[in-house]
Amino acid sequence: MSGFTPNEMMTIAASRALRNDDVCFVGIGAPSAACNVARLTHAPDITLIYESGTIGTAPDVLPLSIGDGELCDTAVTTVSVPEMFRYWLQGGRISIGFLGAAQLDKFGNINTTVIGDYAHPKTRLPGGGGAPEIATSSKEIYITMAQSKRGMVEKIDFFTSFGHGDGGDHRQRLGIDTAGPTLLITDLAIWKPDPVSKEFTVVSLHPGVTRQQVQDTCGWVVKFADALEQTPAPTALELTTLRDLQARTKAAHEGSGKEKAA
Repeated sequence: MSGFTPNEMMTIAASRALRNDDVCFVGIGAPSAACNVARLTHAPDITLIYESGTIGTAPDVLPLSIGDGELCDTAVTTVSVPEMFRYWLQGGRISIGFLGAAQLDKFGNINTTVIGDYAHPKTRLPGGGGAPEIATSSKEIYITMAQSKRGMVEKIDFFTSFGHGDGGDHRQRLGIDTAGPTLLITDLAIWKPDPVSKEFTVVSLHPGVTRQQVQDTCGWVVKFADALEQTPAPTALELTTLRDLQARTKAAHEGSGKEKAA
């Protein structure tokens, strides 16, 4: 990947999926970076909402958490968390829920709770927060994560956020009327669910990536689309926007040398 990193490609590919008129519930980390790159490039009117209740936020730097003051300072308005979930999310006003995952299976089910047995875990994770509600109430779900066999597994260790369950019409059988995960963007490829089985299928490889690389970093047998595409490389504008955003974020979070010395 000459000129850009796999992580930059992932973030930029994810940002491209967002539309100017989207109302997006944003997860911290990679989803936040992608959403703000979209806002700063092709989707200036996108409405970004964070779990703490900030609506229409336009941070100059990426937030450390949903409680980062940068979100409230730059928001159009801030509402209570109960209003955020009951009126905005469960009221069907969110077009895209943008989530990350510690573990993910081929049907888009997410684990952010625990690695290993729940009672005797190898690793305790941050938990679901609002993600379980986002996963069922947003009209669509986008997921972004770096590929690894540890993260993309045949069976997740804990069921935090519902994707397509066992596949097929599982969501509908449970009375969930939203679309669920419709897009997975990794550092190697773009995936979409099969229309019938709902199993994630690779539809586009990022520049320089091979099918074998995708399979080697995935814990299930990967399916590839018949008409496999190549993801367009980042443009100069996209790369500059992302790198400037990350540089501002690093400077803001590290503080000045004088502050460090103190």
